[in-house]
Amino acid sequence: MTRILFIHQNFPGQFGHVAEALADAGHEVVALGTQTRQVPGVRCLGYAVRAPAQPSQDEAVRDFETKVVRGLACARAMERLRAEGFVPDVIVAHPGWGEALFCKDIWPQARLLVFAEFFYGAEGSDFGFDPEFASPHPAALHRLRLKNTALLHAYAAADGGYAPTVWQHSRIPAEYRARFDVAFDGIDTLVASPDAAAWVQLRRKGARLAAGDEVITFVNRNLEPYRGFHIFMRALPELLRRRPNAHVLILGGNDVSYGAKPAGGGTWREKLLAEVGAALPSARVHFLGRVPYADYLRVLQVSACHVYLTYPFVLSWSCVEAMSAGCMVVGSRTAPVQEVIDHGQDGLLVDFFNIPALVQQVCDVLEDPKKYLPLRQRARVKVVERYDLRSRCLPRLVDLVLGKQGAN
Repeated sequence: MTRILFIHQNFPGQFGHVAEALADAGHEVVALGTQTRQVPGVRCLGYAVRAPAQPSQDEAVRDFETKVVRGLACARAMERLRAEGFVPDVIVAHPGWGEALFCKDIWPQARLLVFAEFFYGAEGSDFGFDPEFASPHPAALHRLRLKNTALLHAYAAADGGYAPTVWQHSRIPAEYRARFDVAFDGIDTLVASPDAAAWVQLRRKGARLAAGDEVITFVNRNLEPYRGFHIFMRALPELLRRRPNAHVLILGGNDVSYGAKPAGGGTWREKLLAEVGAALPSARVHFLGRVPYADYLRVLQVSACHVYLTYPFVLSWSCVEAMSAGCMVVGSRTAPVQEVIDHGQDGLLVDFFNIPALVQQVCDVLEDPKKYLPLRQRARVKVVERYDLRSRCLPRLVDLVLGKQGAN
């Protein structure tokens, strides 16, 4: 039996399936987080984070200060575990919020694995990608460099780790990269699967949309520029003018997961509706907010064309789930989308900023859906072969955590 500690601000996060699998296999699995959700077989423990009485006045310092405070709160929780006799063989931590800073100080002999979700950089990724929101001020570069401080401490202390895509792995500094693997989280392709009988009932407007209808879908955790919400909204007036029978289903909250809130306050949804809303047929544009997972899957299953846009940044699970559900995905020609979609083979790619090209590509798909059926089928096959949770990703993650030979 191996003793395993998972640390994630919002456990389970990316660790849910592997933590449950390890517990099912008879290992002792404990999880720490400020917000935790129960996972079968896993002992989940929460802890509180107290903000500093006098936060730093320097914005460039404040981000790291916040992460140190979180790391110290996590360290106190680890000390309580140690006091009751728990000694992990392996610690698996998400370092993004500072929780991995002091793991080795509490248990120096434990093998520390960190989840390398994203390492920030001034070139080749999200920073400065969108000229509409790019900051020319040198202070933005200084803040960006300091955002990596907690990650660098975690990478230096770690015995290993993993990133979910090849591109995200390539962002890890070269001096640490060899110790990290590439291991995707995994998609349950038995659940995220096509369903020709799927349908969605829209309560407010009384419409019933089914697989085979002209349905355009767009899904994000939150509707914001990092995931191309502004590009998608600006494409809708012309797109819906050209496709008078199309309906648009938009899933996502109104908070901000990445980047900044709109200047002047409000939400990105409010800002974009103020910009283009008057040109939209409101009866055919449906904002569904955040919905239960089963409802989310039905939205994908009725989709005639699914649009996925992102800055060069962390890949969303929804992109791969959409492919698994048999969607015809029109994605942005950005990393790491290009890693999972081969243009013209199992999806279609357009330049992130090229709104006319996005409109034309979606219209082409809606005009002749049979033409694109082979692409939808190949997308499903690719996900089953490369990203399936049970047959591919979960066994690999279990081997990585347990340190079995051949996991590299």
